[in-house]
Amino acid sequence: MIDSATATSHPVPLRLGSPLWVPVCSSVRAGFPSPADDFLHKHIDIGAELIRHPQATFLLRIAGRSMETFGIFDGDTVVVDKAITPVHGHIVIAVVDGEFTCKQLYSKAGVTKLVAGNPEFEELTFTDGQTLEVWGVVTSCIKQFAV
Repeated sequence: MIDSATATSHPVPLRLGSPLWVPVCSSVRAGFPSPADDFLHKHIDIGAELIRHPQATFLLRIAGRSMETFGIFDGDTVVVDKAITPVHGHIVIAVVDGEFTCKQLYSKAGVTKLVAGNPEFEELTFTDGQTLEVWGVVTSCIKQFAV
């Protein structure tokens, strides 16, 4: 199989505007909560937490299962920064045969390929004459558990 974590639509540019301030606890226990934690709230700007380069950042929704090992699942939204120089190991959005795809960049010892995060999917390798266009680096994954 060749891909499946393919972007389902065109990149969505982020709109700059007022920060979205959200209350947040300094930490959350996975066990039993402490009543004192109710008084530790502060506010953060969710955009500032997720975005370093607003003018070069886009959102893409993932379709498919090829990146599940990396925690990116079908329907997740990824934050993509075009201002970051991609290096070996980054999860990237690449353009392959005119289609966006999300994969891990492998670039070592003169070998460049795109690696799926699911053993059911093949690596994307490139032969002479083929070009790989890395469109941006995935910096975050946004998940929704309850809608």
